[in-house]
Amino acid sequence: MSPKEYLKNKKVLVMGLGGFGGGIASAKWLLNNGAKVTVTDLKTEDILKKSIKSFSVRQCKQITFILGRHRKIDFQTNDLIVVNPDVPQTSPFLEIARKHNKDLQNDTSLFFQFSKLPIIAVTGTRGKTTTTNWISQILSHKFGKMEPIGNSTKNPLLQNLKTDNNIKKPCVIELSSWQLELLPRAKRASRISIITNLYPDHLNRHKNMEEYAKAKANIFINQHEEDFLILNYNNPWTKVFLSKQPKSQIFFFSIKTLPKKRNGVFAANNKIIFQNNGSQKTIASVIGFEKKWGQHNLINLLTSALAITLYDPSIHITRKIIQSLTEIYLRQETIYKDKNLLVINDSASTSPDAFISAIHRFKQKNLAQKNTAVFICGGTNKNLLFDKVAKILKQNVSPQNLILLSGSATNDLIGELKKINYFKKQPPQIFDTLADCLNRALKITAKKPSAIIFSPGAASFEKFKNEFDRGKQFNKLVKSLKFKKQL
Repeated sequence: MSPKEYLKNKKVLVMGLGGFGGGIASAKWLLNNGAKVTVTDLKTEDILKKSIKSFSVRQCKQITFILGRHRKIDFQTNDLIVVNPDVPQTSPFLEIARKHNKDLQNDTSLFFQFSKLPIIAVTGTRGKTTTTNWISQILSHKFGKMEPIGNSTKNPLLQNLKTDNNIKKPCVIELSSWQLELLPRAKRASRISIITNLYPDHLNRHKNMEEYAKAKANIFINQHEEDFLILNYNNPWTKVFLSKQPKSQIFFFSIKTLPKKRNGVFAANNKIIFQNNGSQKTIASVIGFEKKWGQHNLINLLTSALAITLYDPSIHITRKIIQSLTEIYLRQETIYKDKNLLVINDSASTSPDAFISAIHRFKQKNLAQKNTAVFICGGTNKNLLFDKVAKILKQNVSPQNLILLSGSATNDLIGELKKINYFKKQPPQIFDTLADCLNRALKITAKKPSAIIFSPGAASFEKFKNEFDRGKQFNKLVKSLKFKKQL
């Protein structure tokens, strides 16, 4: 069945237009395929003004907007409810829809249901964006320029939906746990599903880690024996995913040598080794890669190389291809560099584990003993714990080189640091604005070769629209300081 056949004269409720336009692509796609569309959002028309302007005058006339509230009757009378990923599945309005046996979908389930392209789908707590981008970049050498889609309002899923059976180019999709919540309804699977890892995150949305893992597991729930599932051999939650008895062929990636009975890739002697049914072969050279990119990115490369090899064994991952891989926006991204100063924007670091990754990569001894590494962190807590990152900070970062942006997560981190006497000789350096944090960092780094690493390790809701707004504001501050004249 085509989308037009599925949606013809169907009454569809889009739940959540979103201040950042999360429901725009869904509403437009539904209209283009013949649906009668109503959009409902708890935010008012004034707040959603920018999102509404994304529709043409004709589209606005075709859509019924119910803004500033949800009405029970809309969840009782519409045939299909398309849910913005930001809407929790515990919403009482979704319960009303379920009681009336309404079809609940989101952009992900609709995409999987109707797409004819081979799909490589990536999820995980950390590394999914880099892995998705690097798989796309490597595949581009064979299929022409490819851009990952999915977990972004800039390149949404339904805007990229292709239903032509003759297209052979795969699509590479990044999926959050929220997008995966309704995926089982699609009854169609990706050719390759990847779970990079699982760490505590989004516990303000998922009530516990088990629920979080359950959502992630939806990425492979519809797979069949001819499909592939890629898992992290070194992550403790992999046992949970295996306990769900996936039907697909299971391959692992590991920073250490895999047991001979396990299929997958691992790093050894500056090479990526592919192991399958007891045989081994080198599929890429990674000389100097970990030193330049850090161990976490070596793991992302292992994951990407395994996905490429499983999808198309004829693709040779050359050293030139690996050297062409690019940094990912706001993920340990270099935004300024000269002979005296390196500035890193890692605003997409929204959890303690992400901050730990930045510490390990940019701590002083990894840069050079003579260099000073100053870290700016802090923000909003998502019901996460900061005891582990506190211990890592005490081992690797002196108090005078830690600058804190005020927020609920910052308060929790300070509490953990005080428990281990981190501030014995230096009180916490806490500031209310990014500008003050950066100015303090510049004073610390003014007289010797240095690095400033902005890696919040927390969410951004108390001061910014989201982590991308936070990252943009940091970039703007760095640009406005005109380093060359100041240093």
